[in-house]
Amino acid sequence: MSDRRVLSATLRAAIAATLAGSGYIHAQLYVDEYRFIHVVGLLFLLQASVSFAVAALLLIGMPPLLRVAAAGVALGALAGFAASRTVGVFGFTEKGLQPAPQALLSLLAETCTLLLLAVWQATVPDRVVAAPA
Repeated sequence: MSDRRVLSATLRAAIAATLAGSGYIHAQLYVDEYRFIHVVGLLFLLQASVSFAVAALLLIGMPPLLRVAAAGVALGALAGFAASRTVGVFGFTEKGLQPAPQALLSLLAETCTLLLLAVWQATVPDRVVAAPA
């Protein structure tokens, strides 16, 4: 197996793992307490479901659209976190890194997802199919 293939497989698995980790945290929070919060509970369930689905698809391949979807899921979760600590989300607000430790773990997972996607973009070239010159 070439170095490029090993790097590609390792990054793909790591991105899927961090995205699934974020999904797991959101699913756990939904089951434990957030399912009772109007609208926000459903958003946690949706985020968990989409995270798991995209993570599973990433294990199969990494087309550009799927990488954009993974980045969108991570950015959406981070935006929701920021909004819930500032302006609120549908009237729901939280303070700091509560609930602990899930808030911090979720932030780390989503940030790692974005960083790993950036590493992928910088190091693993897409196959370019071009006509010979």
